[in-house]
Amino acid sequence: MDNYQIRKELYDAASLYAGFDPDDESSYTDCYDGHVYADFIASGKRSRDLAVTLPRTLHDHSISDALYRFLDGYSPYQVVGVMGGHAMKRSDAPYRKVALISKQLTEHGKLMVSGGGPGAMEATHFGAWMAGRSDAELDEALQMLCVAQTFRDAGWLSSAFKVMQRFPQKQYKSLGIPTWLYGHEPSTPFATHIAKYYDNSIREDTILTVAVGGIIFTPGSAGTIQEIFQEAAQDHYKTCDVSSPMAFLGVDFFTRELPVYPFLEDMMARGKYHDLLLSISDEPDDVVREILAFREENAVHIPNKFFK
Repeated sequence: MDNYQIRKELYDAASLYAGFDPDDESSYTDCYDGHVYADFIASGKRSRDLAVTLPRTLHDHSISDALYRFLDGYSPYQVVGVMGGHAMKRSDAPYRKVALISKQLTEHGKLMVSGGGPGAMEATHFGAWMAGRSDAELDEALQMLCVAQTFRDAGWLSSAFKVMQRFPQKQYKSLGIPTWLYGHEPSTPFATHIAKYYDNSIREDTILTVAVGGIIFTPGSAGTIQEIFQEAAQDHYKTCDVSSPMAFLGVDFFTRELPVYPFLEDMMARGKYHDLLLSISDEPDDVVREILAFREENAVHIPNKFFK
């Protein structure tokens, strides 16, 4: 495992999946990511052996260093996060909506960030990858992906690589921040830069901290609920010196099925939360407008303390 620990640069699809053959999905077990995950499980997800935990910590520290050096090239307001469920199917309407939102924001110069896994996370990076292309091309690529609906279906990882081969690009970037704690969920190769951590708590806090330009919440379950309130607390206390937009995609989902939106509004009215910038819509264009309306020239200057 020694060669897995210290990184000078972030991962990308080529380095994380070195040894993977898109024509043979079983080759995942022989690729770099597969070997790291197998060792992670074998040595214990929550090992107390210093010989195990110290190298993991050094690895994660080097990833954070590479991450913030990468972000030196961006204003904090350019970085926009997407939170949502890993179970979202590629054929689900919200998947395409997330992809369209990410595509448009990437074309407007935003750096899209997610947890770097499947579902809504993959849709984020798929949309960023397809930036600069037509919606018809995005739909063609989406049809290619739909041969495998979720990461549990055979061909999920291979189909992503085949889309990247069919629609190559080097102009647009996105940042995935996955974790080996959930290593059974493959990291999306659509993310051009991948900060993969052992420690999930560092990973989750990092996503919310760096996405000063706003967080888009899409349908999810327990993890998404946790992230909503984590972001609300961060904005309430202005942990990053500013309250960032919290844009919710899915009116019925976030007001009825998972009624966190009216709860946040009520807490705002009661003075329990302050300065939350809330919006909700079913339309991708509305979400894009909300994020773009939060512009650096109209906001408080943020020292680059989170980007150093």
